[in-house]
Amino acid sequence: MNEPFETVALAGAPIVTAPDGSSVRPLCALPGAGSFAHFRLEAGAVAKAVVHATVQEIWYVVGGAGTMWRRRGDIAETVDLRPGLCLTIPLGTEFQFRAAALEALEVVAATMPPWPIASDSEATVVDGPWEPSF
Repeated sequence: MNEPFETVALAGAPIVTAPDGSSVRPLCALPGAGSFAHFRLEAGAVAKAVVHATVQEIWYVVGGAGTMWRRRGDIAETVDLRPGLCLTIPLGTEFQFRAAALEALEVVAATMPPWPIASDSEATVVDGPWEPSF
C-alpha cells in the first residue's frame, strides 16, 4: 500500500459551494476512509437543511458563532455553536445551521467515508426550522 502523502494549506485550497450553500475548502482525504474540509457560512446566513445519503461527519467549530439543528428519527435538538465545540452528524441525520448575525461561522469537519465529489445526490434538501439564505 503506497498511497501518496497529501498536504494542503487552507489558503491554497479551492473554494466550492456545498449543497447546503456554505463555502467549503476541501482539504486532505484518505481514500476509502475519510476526508477533511473547512466550512464557512457568512454572518447572518442560513444554510439549506439537508440529509446525507452515504456520509457521516464530525464537526469542530474554529471561529464565529451560530446554531445547529439536527434531527434523526424521534430525536431533534438545537445546539449553540461556538469555538471549541465538537459535534457529530450521524448517517441519516437531517441538519441545518446558521451563522450569528455579526460574525461568520467557521468549522472544520471530517467526513466518513470521503465526500463523493462526483455525486449530485449525496445531499438531499429537506425541511428545516429556518428559511435558508440560498
